[in-house]
Amino acid sequence: MTLQTLHSDHTIILSCTSLLLHVEAAQVRMGTRFPVVELDRRFHTEPQQMRKRILETLYSLPADCDTVLAAMGYCGGSWDHIPITRRVVVPKVDDCITMLLHTDDTPHGNLKKTGHMYFRDCDTGPYSIEGIKGEICRKYGMEFGTSIFGSWFQNYTNADIIDTGVYDCYSEEYVAEAQKNADLIRCSLGYVEGSNRILEKLVSGRWDGQFVVLEPGREMTERDFGLSAGDSLFEPQTL
Repeated sequence: MTLQTLHSDHTIILSCTSLLLHVEAAQVRMGTRFPVVELDRRFHTEPQQMRKRILETLYSLPADCDTVLAAMGYCGGSWDHIPITRRVVVPKVDDCITMLLHTDDTPHGNLKKTGHMYFRDCDTGPYSIEGIKGEICRKYGMEFGTSIFGSWFQNYTNADIIDTGVYDCYSEEYVAEAQKNADLIRCSLGYVEGSNRILEKLVSGRWDGQFVVLEPGREMTERDFGLSAGDSLFEPQTL
């Protein structure tokens, strides 16, 4: 691994809004102050919409920006065939859940376990299990919406709170909210170890095998992430 020197005047962070707290924490710990351009997480419900938004954002960046640090993963194909016009660095993961589940320097495309739903600091309001159920029922009616909701989550058995150390996931308020959402999908609530390691490495220029680093003239594809066919598919837990 070669440590890269990054200049704040020529580097930006492109962050999904689901990771803003973790991006801020990574910058504080590593002593960086790169500007952050946000990508609304609502686009995750349709990867092609997120891809379109990524393209629009990349094209709108200042000409003197030579490095883009992407605080997100492949996200269901959002980066598929994105033409690279400046250096782009993306964690080599299928989504931000896997990113936060990393606790060492070993690359893993997908660390999620089958049957496990993962909770984070940002899974509140419309992005909580309760919020998702409410939206489905508003759209399809209570009876049919409840049936759809049940079918979405019928194969989940565990609800895991990712303890990254960045947010207080043991507070009485947070645990009560998490328990309420776990009960809605009839899952046992517990904790799983995580970290902010990958984002700290991203902003500090410590790019190793856990990152996709592409220079101008390339086009990003699924092969760059080394994902298997099922890893890049959208699942409810990646909302």
